[in-house]
Amino acid sequence: MSIPVSYANILARSSRRCYQIIGKIREESFNLEALTAACTRLSKNDPLYPLISAKQLSLEAGIAGEDRVAEILRQISFPMEHRIFHDLTLKASETFQIDSLLITQAFSLIFEVKNISGKLTFKEDPPQLIRVKENAQIDGFDSPAAQVERNVELFQEWLQQRGINIPVFGVVVLAYPKQIVDVAPKKTKVLFPKLIPTYIKKFYPLPKKFDSKTLDTITAKLIQAHQPFIPNPICQTYNIPKTVFQTGVLCTFCGKFGMTKIKKSWQCPSCKETDRLAHQKDIRVWFLLIGRKMTNSDCREFLRVDDPPTAYRLLQSMKLQGIGVFKKRIYYMDFNKKI
Repeated sequence: MSIPVSYANILARSSRRCYQIIGKIREESFNLEALTAACTRLSKNDPLYPLISAKQLSLEAGIAGEDRVAEILRQISFPMEHRIFHDLTLKASETFQIDSLLITQAFSLIFEVKNISGKLTFKEDPPQLIRVKENAQIDGFDSPAAQVERNVELFQEWLQQRGINIPVFGVVVLAYPKQIVDVAPKKTKVLFPKLIPTYIKKFYPLPKKFDSKTLDTITAKLIQAHQPFIPNPICQTYNIPKTVFQTGVLCTFCGKFGMTKIKKSWQCPSCKETDRLAHQKDIRVWFLLIGRKMTNSDCREFLRVDDPPTAYRLLQSMKLQGIGVFKKRIYYMDFNKKI
């Protein structure tokens, strides 16, 4: 079974002695890219700005926590061959996302990472996480314990569909000690990152289920089955009109909108810098913010381009998927392909 070139790092063993292989690294978050673009193009006076900004900050904190756990796993010296996967999205009876997955020849372990500060109470019926902040504000979240339990069930189902028999365990990791657990879940273990190596050691006595070649095959199957998460456009997610977003090509040099189209390039009227490919990032932003499809008219409106042939050439240069001809042509972006 061939392994995609984009995951060539899977074979970067540090040595035959420690068998260290990262099966999948964390990808750039399309959701964070969309939220960041939304904050950039929303007026700070817009009533939606605090909500979008809070979502962005929360997602950044979550990714930082997942990166911290990834670094802890990278430093562990395992006594058996294993693979580590980060940000893995699979489909069994339903689609599920795993923050980090450790799979060895004897067991697999799912990590659900949370970075939610405050005093935390895990409630069982119904499953919920209650957070009390220092200012006494109370917030409710989906239970990460219930989430990791469900992920364990779905991953077991995914493995069974492929004839793979291996124990699957799950654990909730709180990224930083500032998170105080007032009431822990009854069935699911909750750890801080520094306790991960000790916790993993308890599974070492389990017997091996398969050889190295089978582990390679499972690794390839996981990589090929991964489905990158593409969020719905911001306008659809938050039910907001596209008119709330600032239009125009953003100058990456001075941060102002309104670069003008000149021959074979774009020029910023504020700082006079030029950028031949300035339109590419903004067309991508349009698909993240506004909708799944774009017309020539949409392109002209968003980039502030008057000439339809110019907009046509810009869209053609992006190598977008397209249906129809002339004015009725509709363009789509495949986010799994790099520009």
